[in-house]
Amino acid sequence: MKNTFLVLLYVLTTLSSYSQKGTYDMVDYTLPAVGSWTKDEKNSFVTFTHINAQNNWCQIIIYKATASAGTIDADFNAEWNDLTAKDLSITSGPKRSPVKKTGQWTSVIADGKAVFDGLDMFIRHQVVTGFGNRVSIIGKTNSSKFLSVIGQVNNSVRLRNPSAASTAAGVNGNRSPVKEPLTNATGKEASVKFQFENTNWDDGWITTSSENWAAVTKGNIRALIHYPNKQADAYHSVLKQGLQNAWDLLVAPRYSNIRNYELKPVQSFESIAFAEADATEKLTGSQVHIVLFKKHFSNGNGRYIEFITTDKRAYEQEFGAYHNDEFGWDKVSNMQNRNRFAVAATDLAGKWSGSDYASLSYYYVNSGGFAGATATSISNEFTFFNTGKYESDHAGASGVVGNQKFARQVYKGDFTVNNWDMELKNRFEGASEKYSCYFEAVKGGRILIMIDRQGSVLSLVRQNK
Repeated sequence: MKNTFLVLLYVLTTLSSYSQKGTYDMVDYTLPAVGSWTKDEKNSFVTFTHINAQNNWCQIIIYKATASAGTIDADFNAEWNDLTAKDLSITSGPKRSPVKKTGQWTSVIADGKAVFDGLDMFIRHQVVTGFGNRVSIIGKTNSSKFLSVIGQVNNSVRLRNPSAASTAAGVNGNRSPVKEPLTNATGKEASVKFQFENTNWDDGWITTSSENWAAVTKGNIRALIHYPNKQADAYHSVLKQGLQNAWDLLVAPRYSNIRNYELKPVQSFESIAFAEADATEKLTGSQVHIVLFKKHFSNGNGRYIEFITTDKRAYEQEFGAYHNDEFGWDKVSNMQNRNRFAVAATDLAGKWSGSDYASLSYYYVNSGGFAGATATSISNEFTFFNTGKYESDHAGASGVVGNQKFARQVYKGDFTVNNWDMELKNRFEGASEKYSCYFEAVKGGRILIMIDRQGSVLSLVRQNK
């Protein structure tokens, strides 16, 4: 499960809107005249990005040469895995074209698709090998209309025969996969990578994590599970006002020509927030139907979910029509439970902690005066090591405030984790303890959820090293 972390490419150089010839390392290339191209050169690759008025984008990446593995098949497999598939959620491909030979150079082109922020992204990866070198030219776009542009770049590529001094003997610089442009990103990139960047559910849904939400997709339907947002989640005594506030913050900035807009909340014990509209999606230029939904669970764990479909009928076919009733929303509200990702042992290295607190105040029946309070607080801290060892420290206090009893327990032992299950050795009285586990994506990282066999839930946050 992979998914790339997305960042905004900063404008360093803007090339004019005519065909542009250039040379990078061993590659001569020509950029077609589709409009201005933004150039960004790094230590071992250069990118050229074009974004049109409809926010459709095309990106060309040319990498410096690195040492060949000896055959075009071995070179292509290595380049595809390291530069394309490693950090992307590939949904189809690679579909390879026939091998082409030009003098001492051999090349192959492969097409594929990946999930980019809940949308399809087209990929065309060209690998050229010869003289002991291999080179990658990669084109990416969110619109099939730009595939012909990428094809023109591929056809223009010519490789220069290297001198003996420039023949590659290894990787030239850091050939990290290039991030895709996102016009509404914050420009911040998560500092921690996780092994599982997407979840493939048995019923066909796919979840990927992004900067501001977990995107759940199936066919043409997208559900964006927005991460907790202090402003959007702020309490409003009038439900409709809170819903309007959330719409303005989470939804409206990414759309234009918003019409047929309705706010239709349902007041109840666990109230339903529901708003819908038709609009133009700025990123793609597509006409879409939007539903913003949240069930206000009594435990406070409700999340705003933004559903994006081709039209209102498509939404209702999948999730049912709106109804002014507090019941019958399970299929919609349960979508927030798809913000879950499997856990690998390598993801856990470091310290994770969490705490819980509860209190109860007492008052005299006759006078109404304060009669005292009881409180319970618990803190849990786990440290996981790359050696398969763990340490945990559990401290708690409970009882009448001012006269509480304190307790602490420390455990050490081995641990194993297998995607959704974890086992810790040497727990209470030396016994093993089993947990269900998963990651929930949040802005800037993930929360580790551990649930023991009694149903007790631990929500743990990674501590800074």
